Amino acid sequence: MRTHICHGRAIASIVGCAALVLGVTGTAAAHPRHRDVARQVLGANDGWGSYGTGTTGGAAAGAAHVHTVTDWDGFKAALADGGDAPKIIRVRGTIDADGPSCASFEAPGYDFGTYLKTYDPAVWGRDKNLDGEPDDSPEGLRRASQANQDAYIKAYVPANTTIIGVGRDAGFRGASLQIKGVDNVIVRNLSFESPLDCFPQWDPTDTAAGNWNSEYDSAVVHGSTHVWMDHDTFTDGDHPDSTLPSYFGRIYEQHDGELDIVKGADYVTASFNVFKDHDKTILIGNSDSASTAAVDRGHLKVTFHHNLFSNLVERAPRVRFGQVDSYNNHFVAKDGYGYSYGIGKESQLVAEHNAFTLPDGTGAGKILKRWNDSPLTADDNYVNGVPTDLIAVHNAEVPTEVLRPGAGWTPTLRTRVDPVRAVAHIVDHRAGAGRLH
Repeated sequence: MRTHICHGRAIASIVGCAALVLGVTGTAAAHPRHRDVARQVLGANDGWGSYGTGTTGGAAAGAAHVHTVTDWDGFKAALADGGDAPKIIRVRGTIDADGPSCASFEAPGYDFGTYLKTYDPAVWGRDKNLDGEPDDSPEGLRRASQANQDAYIKAYVPANTTIIGVGRDAGFRGASLQIKGVDNVIVRNLSFESPLDCFPQWDPTDTAAGNWNSEYDSAVVHGSTHVWMDHDTFTDGDHPDSTLPSYFGRIYEQHDGELDIVKGADYVTASFNVFKDHDKTILIGNSDSASTAAVDRGHLKVTFHHNLFSNLVERAPRVRFGQVDSYNNHFVAKDGYGYSYGIGKESQLVAEHNAFTLPDGTGAGKILKRWNDSPLTADDNYVNGVPTDLIAVHNAEVPTEVLRPGAGWTPTLRTRVDPVRAVAHIVDHRAGAGRLH
């Protein structure tokens, strides 16, 4: 069990350390003047992140481990300070993690024009990918260039850390936050503009037409436990897919996900966030393979509540293996909408008390997408203000992908469950960065 040192005392439970300053629901325990939002903890029963030891982040940080940062180097230095000692990092303003330019990451000898000429399907063909290309090939030089960008834009978050934006305009442009192999992390009140991969890889074997595949999610929870993502905003910012060029007849895709939860990660709560204007948004479990199943099976327990999913194409989220509870969220679709919930291998999704706003001509059967035959629970959901049985309407509209009801478990880690008719108003006015009070 994790032990916190709080005001000179060893505290073992979620309520112990924070209760000296905060109540268990994340509000001030004593006089309001003592309230420090940076020391708030995830409340008792507030989703899977509250399970067991709960999520307190850096609430117990001493003064020496409380930092305010305004640039990328300063942020990375603050993360590294003190190892796993509790720390609070306040982010002021928008921090640019993109680097000077894509050209600054290019390995010697890399040339994109040469890359295109070498791997043009008319020359290379469509029956083999590029993975075996040597280091001095155009693909090898692309890999080296991508590695340079990788080292720059990724920031690794240690255990027992709270990262919180100050005010209404705090966040990151082009950063990839890595919450990898650690426990007890809080990320709040931050805007994330998706990283733009300077060096996507061409794969002629990915679909019949081939595809450009990119790296870098805005945030990744990789093999970590007890994580709370709250009041954050994820977007493509100034670089939506509509601005990207095409090569070989396919969009030159430079975005990956907004939030991925993978590799045996567990006990995550995502609340009052905004995910908008993106394609492949949230992935829970990243493969059907036997090796991945051995790591993910029995893990990937995640709660989503009071989030706004706006103008997305798909994966809100796509789920493999995990017990995922999704309630009181608002989904706003646009033309080109693919689906919201992806039902993947051995997933156990519970989707209840959610509101969906779909454009004219878009059937409610698209809300669910069956990738594997995994039963789910989908009760008390409204589509355009009308109570809708999501499973029944999906099966009627997509009879070739029949879904079965009954996820096989009942969520108990919930705080207030709002009436569905109120969800859109509550979420639209309270979710996202700059709205944390």
